[in-house]
Amino acid sequence: MSQPASELNTNLKSRHITMLSIGGVIGAGLFVGSGSAVALAGPAAIIAYAIAGLLVVLIMRMLGEMAAASPDSGSFSTYADRAIGKWAGYTIGWLYWWFWVLVIPLEANVAATILHSWFAGVPVWTFSLLITLALTGSNLLNVKNYGEFEFWFALTKVIAILAFIVLGALALTGVLPKGEHAGISLMWSQGGFMPHGMGAVLAAVLITMFSFMGTEIVTIAAAETASPAEHVVRSTRSVIGRISVFYLGSIFMVVTLVPWNSHDLTTLGSYQSVLESLHIPYAKPIMDGIILLAVCSCLNSALYTASRMLYSLSKRGDAPAAARKINKVKTPYMAVMLSTVAAFLTVVANYYAPKNVFDFLIASTGSIALLVYLVIAVSQLRMRTQLHKSQMPIRMWGYPWVTLAVIAFIVVMLTCMLFMPDQREQVLATLILAAVVVASSFWVHRKKHEVRAPAGQMAASRR
Repeated sequence: MSQPASELNTNLKSRHITMLSIGGVIGAGLFVGSGSAVALAGPAAIIAYAIAGLLVVLIMRMLGEMAAASPDSGSFSTYADRAIGKWAGYTIGWLYWWFWVLVIPLEANVAATILHSWFAGVPVWTFSLLITLALTGSNLLNVKNYGEFEFWFALTKVIAILAFIVLGALALTGVLPKGEHAGISLMWSQGGFMPHGMGAVLAAVLITMFSFMGTEIVTIAAAETASPAEHVVRSTRSVIGRISVFYLGSIFMVVTLVPWNSHDLTTLGSYQSVLESLHIPYAKPIMDGIILLAVCSCLNSALYTASRMLYSLSKRGDAPAAARKINKVKTPYMAVMLSTVAAFLTVVANYYAPKNVFDFLIASTGSIALLVYLVIAVSQLRMRTQLHKSQMPIRMWGYPWVTLAVIAFIVVMLTCMLFMPDQREQVLATLILAAVVVASSFWVHRKKHEVRAPAGQMAASRR
């Protein structure tokens, strides 16, 4: 398979991609949201994270196989286009773009709320607007600006997690004072290791799975480096270590230092609960600062990823032609602007549209991660036959059986969500949105075919 020449800049450096591959898997959900998973499944939340982490490792291996063979800023959307059909690439590309467009205002609001708690005199909306405009401006410049922002954001997150794990280890070994019940025995002393049964663990898998969303960004960013295949291979091979250390290491510290049924886990978040149990001074402002950086990192990546996906869709004729325009530094500036404008429109919808309308928009993103993973697996299953061994510097394990098992697992998870009251709305909203996008893909492609047909007939008549 030929490697397409990129019209975009290739100024992302090795250190940018290395830190992006490390930090891309770390979101604010780990620092705060993991507390909800622990409260739901108890200490067995570590199993939930292991299951979700294994799924992400396998998906990244599949995506890495395709991305190393044919790097593209459209990543899995482009591969779905080639392996499944135009409608599949169109649908998953637009759904993924929509996911990140909604992330922009949500993350900006979280960051603004933290800043408002520090500077109460400034309204939340002002901070939200300033943060979004600043990161939009950064994304309009040379791509290395995105890389630099993400390098420092990711470095801060990595240092924070490693410091957290070291503090936890010092507490567990008796070097630092810890809570009365803290210790390895805490994993079974408060009602057992799996206090709510395996059903709660599976429900926690659904919560944890979405905290991994963003791991795939490295395959999009790699297309803007001088040696994309090399970076994809390196990032794909290191994903196991990243998930093991950052997620499993962190959750192990949480479930051994704070009782799973502690109210603080859901009100303060997992990290802050642990820090306060260890009597670390200024735990709240420390965590607020870390979460602020994590949120800004996510917002920065959301702008970058949404713009690159829109640019890729436009190049394939599946989005407005304006989105493929690039500026002097080879940045798809119109795709960045259109994505930002769409994000601001969702903010307007939040204020003026009926509440149930905005709730539906938010819910519609709930299962997109699973649909993305499903499309990646199906694409890899079909694309392998189009590739020669020499084109695959990295290959999926156990093909085709492991790929088929992953597809079956994702289908089972989506089906289970339909029977869970807390998850059903998300699945239905996502499926409704997906159905609308699929229908629009057939309508768009039919219209394009109708336009081409008369043009072809006119050319034939002239001859």
